[in-house]
Amino acid sequence: MRTTALALAALLLNATAGFAQEKPADPTQDPTQVKAGRYMLDSDHGKITWSVGHLGYSTYYGQFTGVTATLDLDPKAPTKSHLSVSVPLSGAVAGNARLEQQLAGPDFFDAGKFPTATFTATGVEQTSPTTARITGDLTLRGVTKPVSVDATFNQAGTNPIDRRYTVGFDGRAVVKRSDFGVSAYLPLLGDEVSLRIEGEFKESP
Repeated sequence: MRTTALALAALLLNATAGFAQEKPADPTQDPTQVKAGRYMLDSDHGKITWSVGHLGYSTYYGQFTGVTATLDLDPKAPTKSHLSVSVPLSGAVAGNARLEQQLAGPDFFDAGKFPTATFTATGVEQTSPTTARITGDLTLRGVTKPVSVDATFNQAGTNPIDRRYTVGFDGRAVVKRSDFGVSAYLPLLGDEVSLRIEGEFKESP
C-alpha cells in the first residue's frame, strides 16, 4: 500500500513539474526584456482602421484587413529594427458593399492595377521607453511618399491561446490621400485620412 502511495506521489510531482515548465511566462511591459529576432504579423490580429471626414457632417470609418508584415526587432537598439508591411486594397471594409466596390475602383484605390499598398521603414526614432516614431516609404497607386507612424509598445510574452511568443503594438498615422493621386470628391470628402494600427507579431520559428 505504501509503495503504491509513493508511486502515485512521484507521478503527481513529475506531472506538476512538467506543468510548471510549460506554463507561459508572464507578459512584460518592459520593451528591453523583449526577445530579439524576426517576427511575423498575425493577420487575424493586425488591422488598420481608417477614418475620413464625410461632407462635413460626420467622420466615416472603415478597415483594411488581411495585412501582412515582417518585423526584425532589436529591443536593445530599437533604431536598428526594421518593418515591412503589405496591405491588400481590394478588401477594404466599409460596411457597405457598394462603397467597398467603389473604393476598389479607379476613383480611389484602383485595386485592379495596384492590388497592394506597401510600407517599408527607413528609420526608427525612440520617443520614450515605450514609444517610437517609425518613418518609412508608403507606396500607394504607384506613388511613393514618406509617412511617419507613432508606435506604442503594449506588451510581450507567451500567448496563452496558441503558446507562441507574441509582441503587441499599436500606432497612429495621418496620410494625405491626394499625395497619392486619390483625389475623388475633394474637398467634400476629407483629404487627410487618419490611420489607427493594431498589430500582434508572432516570433518566427
